[in-house]
Amino acid sequence: MTVLQGPRPVEVKRDLIRRITDAFVEVLGIPGDLVQVWIQETPADSWGADGVLTADK
Repeated sequence: MTVLQGPRPVEVKRDLIRRITDAFVEVLGIPGDLVQVWIQETPADSWGADGVLTADK
């Protein structure tokens, strides 16, 4: 699974990966060691939504 987001502190990324892994284990019934999560961070000045650059929000 790939997660696309803005930069976050490492503690938040650790928690996110743990929770995503737990969800896959619970819902799909697969071992946690088969779940791989990549976090791709994009700076706020490199993406936008609703016609507005995220850095400008």
